[in-house]
Amino acid sequence: MEPVGALTIALLWPPEGQQSQLAALLDFPHRFLEASPRRQPVDALVSLRFGPEEAARFEPRLLHLPGAGADAVDFDLLGTGCTVCNVYEHEIPVAEYVLAAILNHVTGYPDMIGGFTSTGFAKAYAARPQHGEIHGKTLGLVGYGHIGKLVAQRAQAFGMRVHAVSRSGQAPGAERAGAIAGLHAMLRDADFVVIACPLTEETRGLIGAAELAAMKPSAILINIGRAAVVDEDALYDALAARRIGGATLDVWYRYPTAEAPDSLPARRAFENLPNVHCTTHSCAWTREMIARRLRVIAANLQRLHSGQPLLNVIRAPHDSPIDAHRAPT
Repeated sequence: MEPVGALTIALLWPPEGQQSQLAALLDFPHRFLEASPRRQPVDALVSLRFGPEEAARFEPRLLHLPGAGADAVDFDLLGTGCTVCNVYEHEIPVAEYVLAAILNHVTGYPDMIGGFTSTGFAKAYAARPQHGEIHGKTLGLVGYGHIGKLVAQRAQAFGMRVHAVSRSGQAPGAERAGAIAGLHAMLRDADFVVIACPLTEETRGLIGAAELAAMKPSAILINIGRAAVVDEDALYDALAARRIGGATLDVWYRYPTAEAPDSLPARRAFENLPNVHCTTHSCAWTREMIARRLRVIAANLQRLHSGQPLLNVIRAPHDSPIDAHRAPT
């Protein structure tokens, strides 16, 4: 029998073991719902996306994203009384990944390891190539939210200068900050450009051929935000022609879906370019990050159950004065 006052929860976050881990954090009556052929009301839906498929299955009172980005949510399909919350907690591993990517490009560390053999040591030692340093280099950040701030702190610990552009024009702690209107000036100065902004109508295609042409020929672009912030064809052409020094790409233009389970990540084969490092949207994917996110989600579910104000609201019910489409900086 369902407990009186139990919160009904649907979990569409795929990593194995999430339901049992979340359930262990909930100390109030609750019940996890399975999908049914008919649309069913649910107190809370935890899902990275909300489109026609999800709308046909669930009518949530709270849509809780298990991540920060809301670009996979069709807000028009949500009921007017539905609240949408997100969660961060990914900025620590993403910042660590960015610094690892920078160091790999500059030092060639993986090649150092791969080129080592005991039998060929004397010859390799005599011919070992020089590599670069990141001390004194300039890091350009597009976006200065949770991720941008932590990337800046870690880069500065390595002796890098940080220039940032953001929607607000503010970047506390950076050596230089400005609004998006100053993007080209920042790109001209940067040795490394990190895409750390959300995908919105304003940022889609923000980095195109003109912006890539503004970068130094030696500059490295690192995208850990959303792929579509950077024009795919323009990026491929700039990298293939060596008009920029290289790239690390962790986010992609397409992802597998039920309709296209074998979808390619992009139309262009970036992985075949020798100056590009490609990873499978893994920069934040740590056990520690998932555990932190589950704790935040559990705390918000507790608030929902007890009628307290929710945290990290990015869309309130339409009769609320809270800005319904507020996005991270």
